[in-house]
Amino acid sequence: MTSSIAHPQTPTTTRTDRPGQEAFWILRTAFTVAPILFGLDKFANVMTNWPKYLAGQFNDLIPGDAHQAMLMVGVIEVVAGLLVFFRPRIGAYVVVLWLAGIITNLLLIGGYGDVALRDFGLLLAALALARIAPAYSRR
Repeated sequence: MTSSIAHPQTPTTTRTDRPGQEAFWILRTAFTVAPILFGLDKFANVMTNWPKYLAGQFNDLIPGDAHQAMLMVGVIEVVAGLLVFFRPRIGAYVVVLWLAGIITNLLLIGGYGDVALRDFGLLLAALALARIAPAYSRR
């Protein structure tokens, strides 16, 4: 007798499974595109003046000034986005950790609690991607 339960590593494409697959692709796309775009903007400062978002405590630890730190941040964000695209099982956890760092930074600055709360929501979405990635991504 064969079991009708699919192995978690080989999901079926039944009608009931489509929402899970769709959620995976929505989250994977979002956490590929957003970090890459935000990372690239660290070099252009089109959306905002990014150096103002660096807490003094971190600025003191990182060599150079806040602008140079944001350039490093931009590179890390682009790499994180590419990692989500190519290896979502790993990349999603990298984004979770990165967002935790951003939230910590915003709380240290003070006055950005609303942005930190929004980023906490993004952290939870990245965690959801990390949890479902094994079922919907290939090794």
